[in-house]
Amino acid sequence: MDGSPGESSESGSIVSNSHSLKNGGLHDDDGCPRQVSPIRIGGSRNTSPIGCVGSRNTSPSRQRVIKTKPRGLDEETVATFGKVVHPDVQMEDNIWAMLPEDLLNEILLRVPPFMIFRLRSVCKRWNSILQDSCFLKFHSQVPSHGPCLLTFWKNLQTPQCSVFSLPLKAWYRIPFTFLPQWAFWLVGSSGGLVCFSGLDGLTFKTLVCNPLTQTWRTLPGMHYNQQRQLIMVVDRIDCSFKVIATGDIFGDRSLPTEVYDSKLDRWSLHQIMPAVNLCSSKMAYCDSRLYLETLSPLGLMMYRLDPGYWEHIPARFPRSLLDGYLVAGTQKRLFLVGRIGLYSTLQSMRIWELDHAKITWVEISRMPPKYFRALLRLSAERFECVGQDNLICFTSWNQGKGLLYDVDKKVWSWIAGCALQSYNSQVCFYEPRFDASIY
Repeated sequence: MDGSPGESSESGSIVSNSHSLKNGGLHDDDGCPRQVSPIRIGGSRNTSPIGCVGSRNTSPSRQRVIKTKPRGLDEETVATFGKVVHPDVQMEDNIWAMLPEDLLNEILLRVPPFMIFRLRSVCKRWNSILQDSCFLKFHSQVPSHGPCLLTFWKNLQTPQCSVFSLPLKAWYRIPFTFLPQWAFWLVGSSGGLVCFSGLDGLTFKTLVCNPLTQTWRTLPGMHYNQQRQLIMVVDRIDCSFKVIATGDIFGDRSLPTEVYDSKLDRWSLHQIMPAVNLCSSKMAYCDSRLYLETLSPLGLMMYRLDPGYWEHIPARFPRSLLDGYLVAGTQKRLFLVGRIGLYSTLQSMRIWELDHAKITWVEISRMPPKYFRALLRLSAERFECVGQDNLICFTSWNQGKGLLYDVDKKVWSWIAGCALQSYNSQVCFYEPRFDASIY
């Protein structure tokens, strides 16, 4: 029997119950110990004197068996379980159609955002309320729905989008036909907004949209309007967002860093990143700092958004690291996710956290082998990794599901769904908000 923690087996249940019977001291009338069959799981006949509720107790003590109700439930609640469910009461249209505006807002604020999105087509009044400034003000004060995963792909050049709600554990399809027909790709998401970049003919453009309100706009052209590495950050307190453009995606590091400010509606030029050779184009933003992996100089490049300059952090990477992804956690936590090992039989996926004081990577978790083999069947197979709020999601090109890891709870779980089955799908974390403005 496998004695690993967290696993239960039928034999384990037999041993536990047999042990309790032994300690209980069941005997026959002549004083000899009585042999009792173990409690079994399934449809087998149970001959244990305590195996059936209400059975006669053959112990010499002749203790009376008292049947009690479940703990925490009163008699009225227990009694309602057996009642016949009646159909819903017919709602009066003339009453519900005349609900006061503030009361309707209070009701809609308690509905999950994806359900509200579907209610837009109920009537013109509801559609207008979801765009009303009073409703958006109320909605901005409501706690976040919780983390979601947004997957984006194109089917016959038509943009497709599905969102997986982690709190509700359900997929929701969001139409993305409101976007222009460009050759664009997903940059990322922050504070309810989603950023894309791509080519409109031969012109490189960047756009920001809110999937729930179905609104979008194109950002002004950069000073050096080339295909750049981008990342977007939203400041909910200031009701603004910024887009940071680093080097050219083709390897040209001589371009200056540019930052777009939604309040100023323009790009500003900043310092050229001093790195010569980057490890990966993946970036992580946390605590008003942008991080990139670099080989020359070895370690990390950190960009401070407020002063607008780059700084080198000499944090050496773990040995035998094959590929690494920087993932931003809550507050100042920065994670490094990657494979270790040269051969497929010795490879493993590990997670490190940056010790800012010692400037070293500290290992905090390893992916269990069964998850690693299911996620990456081949040693040279590629995987993607995104993170938010101490949650890390792994996806690979040949899998129709994602693997989620909770850093705080140290729990691994699969996320199944057709939205992850497309080979060209792009994934990012997403926070659904109606009050997120594209201006």
